[in-house]
Amino acid sequence: MKKNGNRMIRINDELQREIAQILRSDMKDPRIGVVTSVLKADTTNDLKYCKVYVSVLGDEEKQQEVMKVIKGATGYIRSLIASRINLRITPELIFILDDSLDYSFKIDRIIKDIHEKEHADE
Repeated sequence: MKKNGNRMIRINDELQREIAQILRSDMKDPRIGVVTSVLKADTTNDLKYCKVYVSVLGDEEKQQEVMKVIKGATGYIRSLIASRINLRITPELIFILDDSLDYSFKIDRIIKDIHEKEHADE
């Protein structure tokens, strides 16, 4: 069982790396750019599906636009994955917007504002 777990970790890491590389280099759409990063790939044990968590810096409109472009290119991305990673089955990719980075930036900003306000009152 442990051996299979390590295999899934390696597959997820490899998928994450390759998808990030594809979004950075192979996608010619300028809307994706440097504001997009692949945070995690989570593949089912049967390798049929892979949830890909993507972070997009920017406002909600920008995030939705980038996700629309990525979801529209899912077939292209999957075909590149099939040619680059030697898997018996290339999983169907499900892209999910992950706003945890955006959330952490907001929390960090709030903490800094409170800290600055405390020092200004002194």
